[in-house]
Amino acid sequence: MMTTLDMMNNSKIDRQSMDRQCESNSPRPITNDDTPRSLGFCGWFFIILSIIFTVSMLPITIFMCIKIVQEYERAVIFRLGRIMDRKPKGPGMFFVLPCTDTFTKVDLRSKSFDIPPQEILTKDSVTVCVDGVVYFRVSDPISSVANVINADLSTRLLAQTTLRNVLGTKNLSEVLSDRESISHNMQCALDEATHPWGIMVERVEIKDVKLPQQLQRAMAAEAEASREARAKVIAAEGEMNASRALKEASMVIAESPSALQLRYLQTLNTIAAEKNSTIIFPLPIDLLHPFMSRK
Repeated sequence: MMTTLDMMNNSKIDRQSMDRQCESNSPRPITNDDTPRSLGFCGWFFIILSIIFTVSMLPITIFMCIKIVQEYERAVIFRLGRIMDRKPKGPGMFFVLPCTDTFTKVDLRSKSFDIPPQEILTKDSVTVCVDGVVYFRVSDPISSVANVINADLSTRLLAQTTLRNVLGTKNLSEVLSDRESISHNMQCALDEATHPWGIMVERVEIKDVKLPQQLQRAMAAEAEASREARAKVIAAEGEMNASRALKEASMVIAESPSALQLRYLQTLNTIAAEKNSTIIFPLPIDLLHPFMSRK
């Protein structure tokens, strides 16, 4: 039997796995780490020198200390190579110390890029060319600067490999008909991989699936043959229904000989009304029996 401790551990593991699942519309929290960073004696010495220089050169140095970032931007400040305060600055105005502080601006607006056409071998060994588009944004400026050299370029390259990996597990019919599920799987895979980089993938869309010309002709021939087969079946069913109706009509006419004569006269009237030409109309022998009996 499982102990209480084992059950608690399993519940924690399940909760962690559920937290890792992709949720397209849930923003990630920005990393906040207020742990003080020790600069050492030399670090504080240079900072004090920078403060003395700034104060002594006022008001000239005020233009070097005041920085402004827009509403959609954040600034990651490095003081002597260390990230300051473990949280980005902005929007608005902030102060930096000359000579010791440097900062990097990070754009938080959503960005998009096209995935170049990728030749992919599907699960049923069919080669197709697929391209798509990815929408993403920076959710954690600190991680996007400190954990990866170029977050945008890394996301672009990862999107290409993810597209090949996801479509490689799908059949051709699934690639053509189930694009929404494929886009969702790609979004979850990209979002999980780019989480350490501070990138949140908002949306992935499959733009176009290009098939080889030979495969297109084969699929067109298959569809045409299927339509012809259905047309022949429908025509055969129509002939069968018509023959049954004619059989029932003949049985009704057979019950009354005069009905056959009336049908002959109706047919003659119809032909004469539509086309004025020489008409050869069969005359039943039964009509001649009264005259032959008189002789």
